[in-house]
Amino acid sequence: MALLNVTSPHTTNTMNTARVMQLVLLATIPGVLALTWHFGWGTLVNIAWASMVAIAAESLMLYLRKRPISFYLSDCSALVTAVLLGIALPPYSPWWLIFVGVGFAIIIAKHLYGGMGFNPFNPAMVGYVVLLISYPVEMTIWATPREALELDLPSIGDAIQALFLGRDAVAVLTVDGITMATPLDVLKQNNTLLVDDLWAQSPQFGRWAGAGWEWANLGFLAGGIFLLTQRVFTWHAPISMLISLTIMATLFYDGGSSNSGGSPLFHLLSGATMLGAFFIVTDPVTSAVSVKGRIIYGAAIGILLYLIRVWGNYPDAIAFSVLLMNFAAPLIDHYTQPRTYGHQSNRPRGE
Repeated sequence: MALLNVTSPHTTNTMNTARVMQLVLLATIPGVLALTWHFGWGTLVNIAWASMVAIAAESLMLYLRKRPISFYLSDCSALVTAVLLGIALPPYSPWWLIFVGVGFAIIIAKHLYGGMGFNPFNPAMVGYVVLLISYPVEMTIWATPREALELDLPSIGDAIQALFLGRDAVAVLTVDGITMATPLDVLKQNNTLLVDDLWAQSPQFGRWAGAGWEWANLGFLAGGIFLLTQRVFTWHAPISMLISLTIMATLFYDGGSSNSGGSPLFHLLSGATMLGAFFIVTDPVTSAVSVKGRIIYGAAIGILLYLIRVWGNYPDAIAFSVLLMNFAAPLIDHYTQPRTYGHQSNRPRGE
């Protein structure tokens, strides 16, 4: 009788990779719709172009590695990477910026390590960090939200032209005020105005956080809750990340001085907080796998996120926080292994 040679961890979840990835793509819809409503068609155009680049890069690498192309494309993992990166990039980004980011994510961060399941770092976040370090100007130009514009948002035709011809080639995108710094960046650079005064004078801010951003974060929160109900992942990593971020923001919130780092609600509904918590931190390949490990992993990301946002060089830090903890995930798992039945300790003998 032949025995199956399999390794742990074992699971009773019968969903295959393609089904999981499809659910993840479905769960991004509320957040993407919110981004599109508040910032225009740029995000959807980003996603469409990123998806084409990802499929082409994935197909090329599978061909070079002599793997069955249709079989591996059908798992939708390349599409998930493209969609997450397309969401994270500023709307109306140029085609070459998306091309470089997605190409690096698929070719270097994924296939260089052996493909799906072997990559130690989240491919989408690797691509994002490469772009942020290499092209900081293009990565910090964000579209103005609908609430702050006196003009109509750019049309889908304008968005496509901006993709291939650049913002300067599209008249509506060169009007003063169509692009601006993000709310996190505005708060980070402020050192003269009280938060209430800054809120009143800056069009970037909405009711609780950034105008448009707060609704996008609520959309990704809704998508994350959907994934939790479908048992795509457990609550441990995302909830511990949000709790630790909330605790940090509460401990260091000074009530709104000119040096304030922002309120807990501001941090929860700004930047890529909810996208990171439910769509990036929960990546099963690059995160910790033990229950205790997921809690530690998520909590550490929340702490790093706040520290980098408030005292670091980058206003939003999901990518850096996740990649730093990707480094630490194997070590966390090593020290949080569950105790084997019949043994008093989870540590190997001699340690």
